[in-house]
Amino acid sequence: MPTDTAVRAEALVKTFGSTRALDGIDLEIPTGTVLGLLGPNGAGKTTAVRILTTLLRPDSGRAWVAGHDVLAEPDKVRRSIGLSGQYAAVDENLTGFENLYMVGRLYGMNKPDARTRATELINRFRLTDAAARPSKTYSGGMRRRLDLAGALVAEPQVVLLDEPTTGLDPRGRLDTWEVIGELVADGATVLLTTQYLEEADQLADTILVIDHGKVIASGTADQLKAEVGGERLEIVVAEESEVEATTRVLAEVGSAEPTVDRHGKRVQVLVDAGPKSLVEALRRLDVENVTVLDVGLHRPTLDDVFLSLTGHATEETA
Repeated sequence: MPTDTAVRAEALVKTFGSTRALDGIDLEIPTGTVLGLLGPNGAGKTTAVRILTTLLRPDSGRAWVAGHDVLAEPDKVRRSIGLSGQYAAVDENLTGFENLYMVGRLYGMNKPDARTRATELINRFRLTDAAARPSKTYSGGMRRRLDLAGALVAEPQVVLLDEPTTGLDPRGRLDTWEVIGELVADGATVLLTTQYLEEADQLADTILVIDHGKVIASGTADQLKAEVGGERLEIVVAEESEVEATTRVLAEVGSAEPTVDRHGKRVQVLVDAGPKSLVEALRRLDVENVTVLDVGLHRPTLDDVFLSLTGHATEETA
């Protein structure tokens, strides 16, 4: 594996009975970057993470993490990584501080270093006031932050975060994003699985979209958005009776079939000519005596990309 590549997988396949969870996935993460692994529930994201962290053996294919083969050198892989899974893995009978101190000791830190690192992470994840309380008294968001802190105790080279902000409030999500940014600035490599498209847009240097165990697209967020083409013109009208005329006009000026929210009196369509399409749509709607309450022209989002690629939203099951 090239020295500037922190994680690499080739043709990973994993089946569970008749279900092919991974169907020949390839991925590569350059050192010091973030790869966002996007996909709906059941797409194979967690299976990929479990293989890369040596928790699961692939049926076929190979993978390397931090230069170590996950099958031939699992112990070396484990010493090089930090993992925060979908569900917070904390000891409910230990305090927040004791959980992190225990992880430090398991990694071979001496007692003073383990105490120092635990205190540092308690403060970093805003758990200071709860540090001496048993973690079973923590809220779901607090447990999630404690689990993420545990993944960082040993300052790993590679951090694998499986939907790390699920269940967090907006402040907790922003804090987690900040921590991930700091990790990368310090030279760590991050594999991030997420269903939050905004999260991938904000954090990932490159994005891999998977569905039904296969890679269906890859690239930067801008590259993926460019594949959708054009911009999105959105019109909100005053009366539901005006939606039909608006839909007809946008079908004429747009480059795809309009999407209609009749209850919200909102019609959207992809356009190729941007501002010119907007002006033309408004001119035609004026001729039709349609009262426009709101109008917007938006670049494609990752939501648009995902819908275009898969035909469904990320939160839907595969």
